[in-house]
Amino acid sequence: MDLATLLGLVIGTVLIALSIVTSSNVDIYLNLPGLLLVVGGTGASALIKFRIQSFFVGLKEGFATAFFDRNDNPREIIGLANRLSRIARRNGLLGLEDEPIPNPFFAKGVQMCVDGSAPEFIQEVLTKEMYLSIYRKQVGEKVFRAMGDSAPAFGMIGTLVGLVAMLNNLDDPSKLGPGMAIALLTTFYGALMAQLFFLPMAEKLAMKTEELENNMSLIIDSVMGIYNGMNPQVLDELLETYLPEYQRGGITMTEEID
Repeated sequence: MDLATLLGLVIGTVLIALSIVTSSNVDIYLNLPGLLLVVGGTGASALIKFRIQSFFVGLKEGFATAFFDRNDNPREIIGLANRLSRIARRNGLLGLEDEPIPNPFFAKGVQMCVDGSAPEFIQEVLTKEMYLSIYRKQVGEKVFRAMGDSAPAFGMIGTLVGLVAMLNNLDDPSKLGPGMAIALLTTFYGALMAQLFFLPMAEKLAMKTEELENNMSLIIDSVMGIYNGMNPQVLDELLETYLPEYQRGGITMTEEID
């Protein structure tokens, strides 16, 4: 589980709840019609923007990626590639057949090498799978970003609806204050959902998608280097270009994926 996502949501929710509880009457922050307008309007807007299948797949992919997906450490991938390249140079590609490879994408590429597939075919298949995996992640990001953009707008719509109802009762000044408070609640709901949940989730998905693309591209280069019998030291130098400078060097074949 991604603890950062969970901690961020819990801490943000608790702090906002504490500020409400300690500052005033909690009941004035509860407005079911306004909440339904914001939640329903945001969901309806997203359904209009996306195909229904893409919408639900995006939600599922988004939650799974943000809360549970853990991308492999690139240094561990390079360490594994180093070990496999040494085995392949010593025993040939068939020597990799029984080697444990935890990453399914890496394992698929190595198995294609063992099966004797043409290098052009291996690279084409792996590259296509990389792009499709990235596309599925991006759908989730787009769904959450769309809802993050829509939630404040529907909050404002709810406020306008409340203001119209309030202005209709100008003959009773005692109702103006409570009416304004209720009208502003929908803006609060929309801003809260967008800034604490939808938009941060979209940013987390974007970050993890970039990490996934980097790792899958790294694995493709690793597989092709192993297939071509590249010297392990030369392969390390090639693969370390995927790392920031402060992480380069000192990688050994013992750094494998957990």
